[in-house]
Amino acid sequence: MTKVERLGARDLLDAVLDPGSWQSWDTTPQQVADPKSAYADELAEAEAKAGTDESLITGQGTLQGRPVALVVSEFRFLAGSIGHAAAERLVLAVERATREGLPLIGAPASGGTRMQEGTNAFVGMVKISAAVTAHKNAGLPYLVYLRHPTTGGVLASWGSQGHVTVAEPGAMIGFLGPRVYEALYGEPFPEGVQVAENLYDRGLVDAVLPLEALAEVANRALNVLMAPREGLPDIPEVPKEMLPDVPAWESITRSRRPERPGVRMLLRLGATDVVPMHGTGQGEQDRALLIALARFGGAPCIVLGQDRRHQTAESPLGPAGLREARRGMRLAQELKLPLVSVIDTAGAALSREAEEGGLAGEIARCLADLVMLDAPTLCVLLGQGTGGGALALMPADAVICAQHSWLSPMPPEGASAILYRDTDHAPELAASQGVRSLDLLRDGIVDRIVAEHPDAADEPAEFIARMSEVLAHELGMLLRADPDQRLAARLARYRRLG
Repeated sequence: MTKVERLGARDLLDAVLDPGSWQSWDTTPQQVADPKSAYADELAEAEAKAGTDESLITGQGTLQGRPVALVVSEFRFLAGSIGHAAAERLVLAVERATREGLPLIGAPASGGTRMQEGTNAFVGMVKISAAVTAHKNAGLPYLVYLRHPTTGGVLASWGSQGHVTVAEPGAMIGFLGPRVYEALYGEPFPEGVQVAENLYDRGLVDAVLPLEALAEVANRALNVLMAPREGLPDIPEVPKEMLPDVPAWESITRSRRPERPGVRMLLRLGATDVVPMHGTGQGEQDRALLIALARFGGAPCIVLGQDRRHQTAESPLGPAGLREARRGMRLAQELKLPLVSVIDTAGAALSREAEEGGLAGEIARCLADLVMLDAPTLCVLLGQGTGGGALALMPADAVICAQHSWLSPMPPEGASAILYRDTDHAPELAASQGVRSLDLLRDGIVDRIVAEHPDAADEPAEFIARMSEVLAHELGMLLRADPDQRLAARLARYRRLG
């Protein structure tokens, strides 16, 4: 493993906070050791070595002008271990951040629970987790920066509860310490597992970033997570255009053009303060599904987008992608943020792996979670809309459709194969099944069509500008709506359809 420099707690504060803004919240820690004991001597030696009176420091400062609360481990104090005094300090800080409405940044670097205090320290994980959960339930952001090393009960409590979690490059991050594993099992722990980059590959952290990048990324995330939901500027509605009566099959053909703009271009050209997220946070990731924090016209949101660039015949949208989508739905619920879902898929995986991975159940859970979500929801049909993988992201308060986007139970070629045992009748079935945007508008499935002149693939920047302006307007309208009436209208809408 590459040697990683262990930076102290104050090094992190100096790198992240505005100069001179740090205000400590710490008071003298509770006495946990008999003054004449060996443990008391260890604590005194740790204080002299670390320059701190416990294994973490807490307080507040400003990050690019915004007040934030921080809890930061000091590894040089008994390997950053958490005993009773440290746990109490951490919980008091989280509770204060919640009372004062401050976003919270956690930066652990720890060997875990303090062995000198045994079970009493171990059960402190519970109150730490409860305090962080209460902070999140208040709709306040919690960002985590996992430093080298972070292990044991720290990783299994406040290290793994972030809305957004990033890790230090090369950092050792894992539940079971390698030394303990080798002592218990008589062999070294496999190399390359408990490393930040491997956790990213497995969808367990959102990014791997050096400390010097942390302030900028945290600021972008907080620009979204702390953005006002009320009093946003009124974005005028984009005038609706008369649309030509384009045959369904022509729209389907256009939607499949490789040059067609997808969700990445929508975010790059149409949104601000974009912070990509990654994976389910539970050991899976699917590049066919993108999660991001973003703002459209000042309105904050969570974006769930089916990424056309990363869907191929060999790597289609799978169950893990839908589990990622459900993570985004949970974030929207916790943070009281609007959710924007973007449909653009040739269809979910048809494979043994997808069946055994619970694809059908994930579609069902996405439908249930999304249609019942308390947060405002907006769906964008951006390209292809094939099958249950598309439908899983559709139930929303409002649905916007690109002119050549479409929605169908399966590709028209598949429907032709079922009915006629060939694919020759696909254009005919596309016309009769009502899959194109004009048909979806007529049937009340979508609320608005964004024109293409004549094809988004030929005017990507202009099309994205129109689409993002529509999204900004619709998000503003949804944020101004009464929440109870909005949810009731959504449920009534889908009660009428189908």
